[in-house]
Amino acid sequence: MGDASTQTAVVDVRSLVPAQRHAKIFELVNALEPGASFILVNDHDPKPLYYQLDAEYPGQFSWTYVESGPTVWRVEIGKLAKAA
Repeated sequence: MGDASTQTAVVDVRSLVPAQRHAKIFELVNALEPGASFILVNDHDPKPLYYQLDAEYPGQFSWTYVESGPTVWRVEIGKLAKAA
């Protein structure tokens, strides 16, 4: 739902070894400004990551599947704007 002047970063973690992927993704989530997002590209369903993010940041992020396999998964992960 972004406007044309806003580009969403695409982060492809398929080239990282699995042990590095979650650390990199958490680094990116921590750096997000409220209302911002990025597209995660992975070679498997990152659903376990969703549960890990939900445990660390309950109610603070959005998770939207853009593509769901069978060989590539794309998920838009965003930081929710804080309620006034």
